[in-house]
Amino acid sequence: MEKLIHLIASIRWQDAVDIILNSYIIYRLYALFRGTIVFRVLITIAILWFFQRIAVSLGLIVTSWAIQGITAAAALLIIVVFRNEIRSVLQTKNLKTILWGSSRKSIETPFDVILESVFELSRKKMGALIVFPGKEDLQEYIHSSITWEGVLSKEMLISIFWPDNPVHDGAVTIQGNKIKEVGGILPLSYQKDLPSYYGTRHRAAVGLSERTDALVVVVSEERGTISVAKGPRIHPIKSREDLLEKMRQHFGTEGQLANSFKKKGLEPALAALISFFFISGVWFSFTRGQDTLVNLEVPVEYVNRDPKMEILETSANTVRLQLSGSGALIKSIRPEQIRIRIDLIKALPGLNAYTITRENITLPPGVTLINIHPPTVTVNLDIMIEKTLAIQVDWVGKLNEDLIMTDVRLTPSKIDVIGGRHILENISTIYTEPVSLDSMKRSGNITAKPALHPASLKTTSESKDRVSIDYVITKRPSPNGSER
Repeated sequence: MEKLIHLIASIRWQDAVDIILNSYIIYRLYALFRGTIVFRVLITIAILWFFQRIAVSLGLIVTSWAIQGITAAAALLIIVVFRNEIRSVLQTKNLKTILWGSSRKSIETPFDVILESVFELSRKKMGALIVFPGKEDLQEYIHSSITWEGVLSKEMLISIFWPDNPVHDGAVTIQGNKIKEVGGILPLSYQKDLPSYYGTRHRAAVGLSERTDALVVVVSEERGTISVAKGPRIHPIKSREDLLEKMRQHFGTEGQLANSFKKKGLEPALAALISFFFISGVWFSFTRGQDTLVNLEVPVEYVNRDPKMEILETSANTVRLQLSGSGALIKSIRPEQIRIRIDLIKALPGLNAYTITRENITLPPGVTLINIHPPTVTVNLDIMIEKTLAIQVDWVGKLNEDLIMTDVRLTPSKIDVIGGRHILENISTIYTEPVSLDSMKRSGNITAKPALHPASLKTTSESKDRVSIDYVITKRPSPNGSER
């Protein structure tokens, strides 16, 4: 229970927006493609992904790799294989309907109109071939059809199959209350056990029904008989009740529970709920999975420092963070995504200790902080002041025994230095960089840089960065008063 509370408390508003947005996208895919073969393939891909995550959690490397490859290939095949069905769904909807329109309502097929039309065609011995698609796409099997998009009526059907009509030998495709296509050519069946008196229409009806889940109604032109092809079999129809039963079986009775769901509008709500839980599971798997641990050295940024103060010294310039997250997230981390910031707005001159907490660290979504080392840092700050200091030469080595330095003049003899108050209060002289006496034989001039110690000291912009040293060297006097 504590882990659940901690997980909920750690969810950011960005995470909530991420889950809600992608849940809505999944729901819109359901609303647009439900009832199509594309939707069933999408469900299959989701199930494959679910089993792939289980295989990863169980350490089944080969199984996980194989399912992942199949899932990726299936996602690509959806676009390639079902591009026509996807295009037909999207072309029939405007942008508003795609983004937030209500789910498409299924229009019931008017059975009474079909029954009257079929038996009227039978009575007049007008050959007919009527296709009622199921859930599968028939574009791959029906060729040379003409788009019709006419409202279904008895007069319309009879006129299409009138012998003088150019498309009367082809198949009619009916969806809902509309005649979608006319003049379609169906694939023939090569079954050898069909009755010999069955002609091309009957073999075409079985050819389509054995390849798809469509229902095909056939009216014989020679005998006026009515037959229904479903699956690999063709069934003779003796009465209206017989044909009505076959059609009801094809379109399906979803049961009282499913019908009540649709009537009360619970089906969209259930779909939205399933989408939310599915995306929540995906989000948890990718962003909260504790699959990988990594240690990173991250620079520390000290911000909001008083401009009157300078950082003299810090105990650490980098901090080691131990992070946890899914392997995919850990591998995708970029250096600029992780930051450690110490706020110095309340810092005082001298040593300041800061404990590094989660609030000081910026992490990518889904990455969890496990450990911090060191957990605290100290920052030494001081108020910056300006002070004029005398310059002295830092002589090293020694002159020859017969030589003596009698005079030294520095230009400039003093230098303006900026540094921490506590440091400059204890300094009265600045030395130059070391100047060697070993090679000096006569008077001359050299230049040297001031050696600023500690390194936090710096010269003002008006001060020169080099000191000119004029020195005088003479022979050492002999003990009797003359030069050697």
